[in-house]
Amino acid sequence: MSSTIWTLASRMRIALLDDHAVVRYGLAARLAEEPDLEVVGSFATSKELMTALRASPADLLLIDYSLGSNDIDGLNLIRALRVRFPRSKILVTSAHNNPATVALAMKAGARGFVGKSQELGELVQAIRTVSVGREYLNAAMARELTAMLASDSPTPAPEGGPPQVRPPRRKRNSPPSSDSLSEMPSLSPREREVLRCCLDGLSVTAIADKFARSVKTISGQKQSAFRKLGVRSDNELFKIEYQIKDL
Repeated sequence: MSSTIWTLASRMRIALLDDHAVVRYGLAARLAEEPDLEVVGSFATSKELMTALRASPADLLLIDYSLGSNDIDGLNLIRALRVRFPRSKILVTSAHNNPATVALAMKAGARGFVGKSQELGELVQAIRTVSVGREYLNAAMARELTAMLASDSPTPAPEGGPPQVRPPRRKRNSPPSSDSLSEMPSLSPREREVLRCCLDGLSVTAIADKFARSVKTISGQKQSAFRKLGVRSDNELFKIEYQIKDL
């Protein structure tokens, strides 16, 4: 059985979502050590989670950003949970612990983000921070995100949390600035030029013609860039690059 639910009203009620059983069991075991935390559900799919939440709400949803290939993507999952269960705070975990993925998750409505390479003690800290209405990013990620999203007009920090930043809007036909995703230092020179062309609306075939490379080569460079940025589709790429408001 992939899910378990029970009630303990005196503790913070946490529902876990991760498609890896070992991760779910490990998280549940660690959180069980905390007297003020209680895992009230452990789920392998978003469908199981949402079905359970309709019957037994949770205070905090600890969810993996990248589920199985047949499940909903992380961005739309966060948006759906925010609409259907607005009283539940969302804390995201992911192996894709990079500024692009974090920015997408936070814009969609997550209250915090913890990379799977971080210590479990940091996860407990994040849960407690989010539970009291604050946002959580560790110091290194907060600096990276601020650098990437270089805000024109930063807003005040909520209740002592990290400053909220807003990426500058750029016209689609203007040259990329240093804040563009295509200028991320983790990208190779060829990945950057392919990404710039994608942001200008060129297809993989058109980019291959432009640079006299094979479609297979361009496709591989594009997918490599997407993996480094934690982006799964052109749609997600444009959303973070151009600050589309429907996030």
